[in-house]
Amino acid sequence: MSILSVNRTMPKKQRSLVALLSFAIPIITWCLVSYVPFLWHPFTQITDPGSVSFFREEMLVKNEVFEAETAKAIEASIDVPQGVPANPLYLPAPHEVATAFVTAFTAEPKRRSEKWLHESLWSSIQVIFWGFFLSSIIGIPLGILAGTFDFFSRLFEPFIEFFRYLPAPAFGALAVAVLGIYQAPKIAIIFIGTFFQQVLVVANTTRKLDPSLLEAGQTLGASNRSLVMRIVIPGILPDLYRDTRILLGWAWTYLIVAELIGTSSGITWFITQQARYKNFDNVFAAIIMIGLLGLMIDLLLAWLGRRLFPWQKAQ
Repeated sequence: MSILSVNRTMPKKQRSLVALLSFAIPIITWCLVSYVPFLWHPFTQITDPGSVSFFREEMLVKNEVFEAETAKAIEASIDVPQGVPANPLYLPAPHEVATAFVTAFTAEPKRRSEKWLHESLWSSIQVIFWGFFLSSIIGIPLGILAGTFDFFSRLFEPFIEFFRYLPAPAFGALAVAVLGIYQAPKIAIIFIGTFFQQVLVVANTTRKLDPSLLEAGQTLGASNRSLVMRIVIPGILPDLYRDTRILLGWAWTYLIVAELIGTSSGITWFITQQARYKNFDNVFAAIIMIGLLGLMIDLLLAWLGRRLFPWQKAQ
């Protein structure tokens, strides 16, 4: 069977290999760009400035500048500068980022204004948790009601359809004015960014429930409350769980914007500070760590989903 067969699932081993390849391709590309000089090294790192007055050791200069100064030094028969091919400062090599993964947790911050990476991550996780938790405990019930009853659909969805097009960051100043400068406005931005989408997604999922199940319940004399609690919610639960996983990823995308509001804190503050002092290895490490944390949470939820709903296809 071809691995590109339409609507067919690959064997488990092939699926695992292709999944690994999805990570291997960008990592290999990064390594090639970092370690193979003739691919892309637009700068030269000075190892010996020679007679060039404005060159300094470990300084990065564009290749054309280095070549021009080298040619001048050769023509004037004076000390020729020496250097090695290098990438821009903002593109650290994989081994530098790997080192930063360790040092960010073990090396004490150099400045008083900086925080440990684990402190920044914990602050961000709290913002995500509370923003998405509040969104879910309100948005999921409203979505179920809107998907079950036409009255609630007409009551909620027109305004929500309008409001979901308003960018959440636009409410930053208002959130600070109402909620203060600490964590509350950040949580509010996560809430605004996910709540309105969540209501619509859950409502759409609820409408996909097999109508024959509801007809059977009505035939047996079930009340509206019984229909919702005993047929609708159990019937959509696996799909509702999957929707929640997807929407949690959406909440993570609002994190950076949310943490720019009010007092500086969280992983965004860590990234901003490290970029300001040109510690781009730490910047890359923090960004990758956000992705890894989100992926691990999603994999954990996927594993839990397979245990909760074993009759469903792989989550």
